[in-house]
Amino acid sequence: MKNIILASCIFATCTFTSCNGFLDVVPTNSIDANQSIQTAADAQVIVRGLMSKMASGSYYGRNFPLYADTKGGDITITSQGRGYDYLYVFNHSKNTNNYSSIWSQGYHCIAQINDLLSEIEKLKANGSTENFNSSIGQALTARAIIYFDLVRLYGEPYSKNKTALGVPITLTRLTMQDQLGRNTVEENYTQILKDLKDSESLLPKTKTDGFLNYYANKAIQARAYLYMEDFTNALTAAESIITPNVYKLYENSEWVSSWTSEFGKESIFELGIYPKEGDLGNTSLGAYYRRRGHPNTTIAAGYFTASTDFINLLNEDSNDVRKGVMSNDETSNTRFGASYKYSGSTTLAGDKKTPSNTTAVNIKVIRLSEVYLIAAEAALRHNTPDLVKASTYLNAIRKRSPNLTPSDQTSITMDMIANERSKELFTEGHRFFDMMRWNKSITFDDGLGNISTIHRDKTIDRTFYKTLLPIPLGEVDANTVIQSQQNPGYN
Repeated sequence: MKNIILASCIFATCTFTSCNGFLDVVPTNSIDANQSIQTAADAQVIVRGLMSKMASGSYYGRNFPLYADTKGGDITITSQGRGYDYLYVFNHSKNTNNYSSIWSQGYHCIAQINDLLSEIEKLKANGSTENFNSSIGQALTARAIIYFDLVRLYGEPYSKNKTALGVPITLTRLTMQDQLGRNTVEENYTQILKDLKDSESLLPKTKTDGFLNYYANKAIQARAYLYMEDFTNALTAAESIITPNVYKLYENSEWVSSWTSEFGKESIFELGIYPKEGDLGNTSLGAYYRRRGHPNTTIAAGYFTASTDFINLLNEDSNDVRKGVMSNDETSNTRFGASYKYSGSTTLAGDKKTPSNTTAVNIKVIRLSEVYLIAAEAALRHNTPDLVKASTYLNAIRKRSPNLTPSDQTSITMDMIANERSKELFTEGHRFFDMMRWNKSITFDDGLGNISTIHRDKTIDRTFYKTLLPIPLGEVDANTVIQSQQNPGYN
């Protein structure tokens, strides 16, 4: 194979013909599987497989949210050598610890998407009357999500330098001879929004558990516009989800138990993780945040714990409901630094689908609470701030801390919104990206153990070259075009 992108594309093309893979669809109407997709049901089988790929440990099932949280300042470590601690200390190079699995998995998924769309176009050109709208809409929305994730890993923040190099864009099947260069960050965002806009009308306006719908599409639009600092469109997209009331915020009494359930009323896009399908067991996302030596599990755990600053922030209100998914970490019986969101509960009682399983917990990619926080930030940071809306949307989430005074038009600040994002979205894969887009410095809590931090300073900001990942060595070695486009500092 010429490079990692092409390897993914060739694999996907192969599976549409005669090779083994999840795109070797066994259609629901008993036609020959080697004929690839023929019906809308066949296409939906492929979309289901795509969701499974996105839920893998190489992507949303662990690596992507882990990256964004361990580098954002709300997480620290007590010991090195337990796994992925190189993320926390920024020990990256083009040769080692380059975290290339997200790149390869992301482009593998994109290749699957491009092949699916190509097959559907051929069927339509040949006169098919099947309704492929939902599959097309989900495929385009998924492609937008993946490009949005990749450009945040490998490209500079849009607000810093949108003309910087982002990631290569591929929208069609590639050949063995193709070698793609990197597009700019602005070109990446343009394609992301095009895919989202092209697909929003194709998607159902109903709650669709485990799949992408109209509201998930609009939620990703709101995220993308927020990162672009297009606050008008960010607010409009967020309110298009809030106003219809299809999804509802959890009451304080429901919030903690919501993590034991699948597809709750606040979950806009959630990826399923099941005991015999995607469960990573001892290496699951939840296991990395538990207390080491928890009495109800044989998992060693204790990889990551909350920083002192985050614990102090959460302790501003002793009755903050979000403390209910926290427990003491290995350092003491009083330091509540262990997060059990992705273990279901602090008692490790499992979740709704498997009461005895605490590692096959669904990944909540986007929740309604985030949409409210997007709306609050967009309303506040708008050229003509709407302080009433900003306060209203912030207070809908701030009420999780019942003893804190609600914000109003005279008191609301960006720091209040930032703190609420920290508390509400802890360990959900946001903090580092937020700090980068806000152009904030990150100071790490390195004092809980004997930690070597020779690869970064105690305080960093987005001028530090390792806030971007290196283009994977395999791609650089094989792709002559991208060889000259490595991120600065990694040559």
